[in-house]
Amino acid sequence: MSSPTSNTVSIFAPLKLGPLTLKNRVGVAAMTRNRSVPTTVPNSINVEHYRQRAAGGAGLIITEAILIERQGTEWQHAPGIWSKEHVEGWKKVTQAVHAEGGLIYGQLWHTGRVSHPDAPEQIKAGKPVYAPSAIRARGGKFRFIEGVPGYATPTAIEDPATFIPIWKQAAVNAKEAGFDGVQVHGSNGYLVHQFLDSSSNQRTDQWGGSIQNRARFGLEVLKALIDVWGAERVAIKLSPGNGYNDMGMPLEETLETYSYFITEADKLRLAFIELVRYTEFGDPVIDGTRRGTPHDVIGSYAPLIKRSAKFGNAGYSSEEAAQAVARGELDGVFFGMLSISNPDLARRFEHGKEVNTNLDMVNLYGNGESLEELEKGYNDYPIAVY
Repeated sequence: MSSPTSNTVSIFAPLKLGPLTLKNRVGVAAMTRNRSVPTTVPNSINVEHYRQRAAGGAGLIITEAILIERQGTEWQHAPGIWSKEHVEGWKKVTQAVHAEGGLIYGQLWHTGRVSHPDAPEQIKAGKPVYAPSAIRARGGKFRFIEGVPGYATPTAIEDPATFIPIWKQAAVNAKEAGFDGVQVHGSNGYLVHQFLDSSSNQRTDQWGGSIQNRARFGLEVLKALIDVWGAERVAIKLSPGNGYNDMGMPLEETLETYSYFITEADKLRLAFIELVRYTEFGDPVIDGTRRGTPHDVIGSYAPLIKRSAKFGNAGYSSEEAAQAVARGELDGVFFGMLSISNPDLARRFEHGKEVNTNLDMVNLYGNGESLEELEKGYNDYPIAVY
């Protein structure tokens, strides 16, 4: 049996995260896959997807984003965790991962203003699309709604404190489902990110205005999850530079906002804080321009993390990840796209196998409604011979 090369050996050292010990520092990043059909409940192909990646040697798997309540998202087949049916569906996933010796966190998600009032799930919810402020995000493409509309103007949340119990109940459900921990989706222009960013949060009460007030919602969400799980099993994902879903602030304000938020989150002694580097993939062109704030995300914020583990994400090779870990810059790295096209990515890294970069972009987010159709570009990627 071959061993890690000298260029990658550092990412195969075990890592202790609270009560858990990761067998390596190669993580599967959360990636929306849009395949929980015919409802928002995880199904048999979802179970197989995560089982494959656990068998493939990942140190830690983060699920695709899981909706904490019914919302009309662009991803109409995204899974949820607000009902008993969801809990039972996710139990099958966590059991399959644990049977392969893997560890799995559930990423908890509220999309905020980038839902749509005419989406079937939003109509079933009987609620408007909520956001920190009544500011419409540019972009969006709801292909399953007649006319393929973009985002709509949301309803400003009257009292953000009323949303904290929704996050807390999702954390309770995730615990019942057998996850090893939970991660707050605080990136990519969704609700926690919307509160942090002054372009989407123009409130004048205790939840907006100053950096401290804009950070309040995300910190309160973290504290609610800690009440359920303990800090050592709670994490957060942040993308300070990316403009996805029409986000972005001037550089100085971005640095000040995230430096404050990360410092305060770190004081909670979380399991880890995941930092997503700036990429053009995460900063799509909207109305002819990009909205993001390109800067050195890891260099700017990782040194602020003193009490929690620190993970990087976005565009890493195995060698670059290993170098960052060897320098002490990061404790580990999550891989997104490579974890899709390589169910056994960690094992490939460890044994020096060629990485499959042939990603099925046509079926990346699913085509069709049947499980057979949705297997394409999901569970049909090759596994190397060892």
